[in-house]
Amino acid sequence: MDEIRGRTAVTGKAETFEFQSESRQLLQLVVHSIYSEKDIFLRELISNASDALDKLRLESLRDSGLDADTSDLHIALETDTAERTLTVRDNGIGMSRDDVVELIGTIAKSGTAEFARKLKEANDAKDATVSTDLIGSFGVGFYSSFMVADRVTLVTRRAGEKEGTRWESEGEGTYRLQRVEDAPQGTSVTLHLKPVDEEDNLHDYTAEHTLRSIVRRHSDFIPWPIRTEVEREEDGTTTRAVDTLNSMKALWGRSPEEISEEEYTEFYRHVSHDWSDPLRTIHTRAEGTFEYQALLFLPSRAPVDLHQQDARRGVNLYVRRVFIMDDCTTLLPEYLRFVKGVVDAQDLSLNVSREALQQDRQIQLMHRRLVKKILASVKSLRTEDPERYATFWREFGRALKEGLLSDADNRATILEVSSFASTHDAEAPTSLRAYKERMKEGQEHIYYVTGTSRARLENSPHMEAFLAKGYEVLLLTDPVDEVWVEQVGDFDGTPLQSVAKGRVDLEPADKEAEESEEAARRKEEFGPLLEWLGTRLGEQVKEVRLSARLTTSPACIVGDEFDVTPTLEKMYRAMGQPLPPVKRILELNPDHALVGALRTAHAASAEEGALGDTAELLYGMALLAEGGDLADPARFSRLLAERLAAGL
Repeated sequence: MDEIRGRTAVTGKAETFEFQSESRQLLQLVVHSIYSEKDIFLRELISNASDALDKLRLESLRDSGLDADTSDLHIALETDTAERTLTVRDNGIGMSRDDVVELIGTIAKSGTAEFARKLKEANDAKDATVSTDLIGSFGVGFYSSFMVADRVTLVTRRAGEKEGTRWESEGEGTYRLQRVEDAPQGTSVTLHLKPVDEEDNLHDYTAEHTLRSIVRRHSDFIPWPIRTEVEREEDGTTTRAVDTLNSMKALWGRSPEEISEEEYTEFYRHVSHDWSDPLRTIHTRAEGTFEYQALLFLPSRAPVDLHQQDARRGVNLYVRRVFIMDDCTTLLPEYLRFVKGVVDAQDLSLNVSREALQQDRQIQLMHRRLVKKILASVKSLRTEDPERYATFWREFGRALKEGLLSDADNRATILEVSSFASTHDAEAPTSLRAYKERMKEGQEHIYYVTGTSRARLENSPHMEAFLAKGYEVLLLTDPVDEVWVEQVGDFDGTPLQSVAKGRVDLEPADKEAEESEEAARRKEEFGPLLEWLGTRLGEQVKEVRLSARLTTSPACIVGDEFDVTPTLEKMYRAMGQPLPPVKRILELNPDHALVGALRTAHAASAEEGALGDTAELLYGMALLAEGGDLADPARFSRLLAERLAAGL
């Protein structure tokens, strides 16, 4: 085993550093939490080592002058029973001192507080499965080593550099750094193991059978040899030899019939660093003018950084089994950023750059085919397993709907697989197809309303006539909904219509004449009031008219068909892109007592007086009812108090 061991000499004085306070809290949670399967530390370290070997091979292909030995890339597991240590060693890309400080000295740079909160909740509930799953999700797998070790020592040297770095910590809030002059290329992680405690699932990690079992179960598909030194009895003589523990078979290159669900799951965990099970596996290949193999997964839960702009995304790209990059964003669109997995192309150059990928015709063809395959899988998931589809939509629906804006070619399919909350069911969302099947006779539109919460939308004045007459309305509360409904005009030929825009006519055709006569009568009756209010509130609204959408509220504010919604206006303002002010329309309910009294008072006296204040209050109430902001809350409160006092 000496040929795969590294001997180092520490030359510099050790410097001690403290973890940041938030990181120190996180580390203590990882170290002292309750886990049902502590073996996850080894699969994490092996996965990190595999990534380092991938990166070195790629770097050596791109830089022929790199001073690095790539003749025998591998991972070694070294044990010392007497000293109770386990070392996981690779001769991959290694790390510089700055890399160590950045990647090892700072735990989970993004999402640390969220990880700590979720892990504490899981531990308080004594949910070991959830707490274990969280490790991979937040990128703190290296620190799972402290579940089985009292002390961890890391020695590393980046390929092409002369000096290495030694990092060591007991997991108690500090770590030490030293320079190492003769460190071997790559990284070694030595765990000073805790005593064996089978009741606490602390196994003997110096035992060959334990290591072999973990590797076969979790890391058999790693494309690099995982070696360890073993003892063999031959003719009464004990000999030692180096044995390879994994098969190294690329899972995506095998026939799906040969692969078990357990193998798919472990491979998913390897590429995603998420230790929960995938929701759906997509194993496909293309042959013909260009060939590729793809093994993709739909996760069962969204990562915490799904909607953060700086989050890493993309699938792993290989060319003829050679790793090229681990976050190839060109293969899938932004709205499918949650998809994990591997794509192995047969005819690309090994030296292809990210810039070249964007122009490569084969990549573009793969992109289109993979998108269609993923959307088809989501569609079949909806039909075959509604419960899993519900999980998918809850976790990733908001991201998928972004494709309605960016992917016109697949817009119809995305609409088909999307779900939306509606007034039809308080719990279960609906598809647009199911909505169409429930449409009333003579109904020409799919009605929707946008806003910030279901409760607020259900109580909106805009909904009153629709609810009273039994029309189903989609309740759209995701920020992206405000945008895509403006661009998507219809679903399968049926126009989409906001209940908060334009004029509303919910009466059947046989009542149109009767309603037209009634409308004319009321317009004449309320004409003077409408004209006066239009003048009095001219700075706030562009029109005052009678409403056909109100049944219980006195007034509401609506937009013209192509007006920007108030919520969208706020979104643009928050992004530093304020829009020009948009005047909207004030609609009055002619059957409401307040509107009737206001008409009578206005007809009895042309003097504005308190009527002007009442007009302001009426407009302010309509604004508040839709969740808008008053321009002068103090004035509104004063006017309201005065009117209330006058009425007592």
